[in-house]
Amino acid sequence: MTGILLLMFGPAVVFFAIAIIGLVQKNKKMAKVFFILTGVYLLISLGICGIMLSSFSLDTK
Repeated sequence: MTGILLLMFGPAVVFFAIAIIGLVQKNKKMAKVFFILTGVYLLISLGICGIMLSSFSLDTK
């Protein structure tokens, strides 16, 4: 369970930290790219890992 949560939020937190560092260093283009990467990663990971955590099934029986 901890591994799935780490996989879910770990890279997004790292991307967010890199974006904040980019803002502090006045590198707005890099910060914007990493903010977008953070959002995309969270959207995808919450969708995929969220389905795994909720044991969602696509059985149509």
